[in-house]
Amino acid sequence: MSYLRLLRQRSVLVLWLAQSLSVLGDRLYALSVMWVVYAATGSASLMGLVAVVESLPYVVLGTAGRHAVARFSTFGRLAWVDAARALVAVTLPFLWSPDAPGVALLLVGVLLLGTLGALFDPNLGALVPDLVEPARVQQVTGLFDLTGRIARIAGPASIGLLLLVVSEVQLFALNGVTFAVSAVALGWLARRYAMTAGGEEADRPGGARPSARAWPTIRAHPRVGLAIGLHGVALFCSAVTAVGMPALLADRYGAGAAVYGLVTAAVGVGALLGNPLASNRRSSGWMGIYCAAWVVQGVATGCMGLVRSLPVLVLLAGVTGLVTPATSVTLRARLGAFAPAERLRLMSVDQTLIRAGGTAGMLLLPFLVDASPRGAFVVGGVIVAGSALGALLVASQVLRPDSALPAQTAARGRTVVAE
Repeated sequence: MSYLRLLRQRSVLVLWLAQSLSVLGDRLYALSVMWVVYAATGSASLMGLVAVVESLPYVVLGTAGRHAVARFSTFGRLAWVDAARALVAVTLPFLWSPDAPGVALLLVGVLLLGTLGALFDPNLGALVPDLVEPARVQQVTGLFDLTGRIARIAGPASIGLLLLVVSEVQLFALNGVTFAVSAVALGWLARRYAMTAGGEEADRPGGARPSARAWPTIRAHPRVGLAIGLHGVALFCSAVTAVGMPALLADRYGAGAAVYGLVTAAVGVGALLGNPLASNRRSSGWMGIYCAAWVVQGVATGCMGLVRSLPVLVLLAGVTGLVTPATSVTLRARLGAFAPAERLRLMSVDQTLIRAGGTAGMLLLPFLVDASPRGAFVVGGVIVAGSALGALLVASQVLRPDSALPAQTAARGRTVVAE
């Protein structure tokens, strides 16, 4: 019901629908680009290279591009970013050929899309809380988290039907269409706020905000820095399940693609069930809930490598999905409570760490999976659960309490548009 109340606000509804379509397009693109590269080259290494090339701009801009990212911190400028993404995605099918130059051009396109995504993602995350009053930041964060949960199920489910009428490469153009729709929605929001909110651009929803340094904010709020670091460690270990699940199913149970699809569906269903629970909880005690969710996920992942029953494995997969929204929504809602400039920088740092962690995991952990799929799950789960317990211990016993959030103790300089 809280989601339905949010969607009664026209600005929230328009952005949510556009981003739901855009995220679905991203899932189709991610699946198709990997398949296209593998079909053309037969090389799993090149598939890994695609993932690295796409993530590299997030790491570079998140580390050294603070001012560049902040230049796009308005709805209007993000509309131009999405328009550029649409142009690149629509162009790729015309440049593609299953030879070395074609693969090279595809990698250039992936790099461009990754760069534009690195400018887009943290800024959109930082702008979403501006759509609602502070008391509803957690709920609107959960609503937009739901788009990714739905896309993770709908993307693989729809790609088989789409490939009956279009080729894999043409899915890039379809993704471009979703970017174009998102660009139109963001442009509409920019005009809407420009017409309904007075004052300087930095004082209205979706207005530009100056860049901020992450380190002073993290020093003032060390629990936030600890939570972001834990997020990076957990995403590093997530490569175990991403790469190792097919190997574990084949090695342990002699199962194939059908069972892998069942396990993936269990994770998706669990995440859909967990999303409303995560978005409607109280914001107090956020660090304990965040760390506890990672502990549960780590223990469930480790147990996947130990159990001998396939139904139990599917149940554990559902548990990992169930607690995943408690990690993502809790952290992003906490970051959303900061003043706009600090919020943007912290979300950019979070994006940098999870991209760097995920890329490093995809490069290193497959060797552990090759050595022992069961052992890889146990090691990955122990690292995640142990890191979460350690973070909770440090937060409760060592770190001083966070100082009051600027966004909660002073005027945030934003006006929610009347619907």
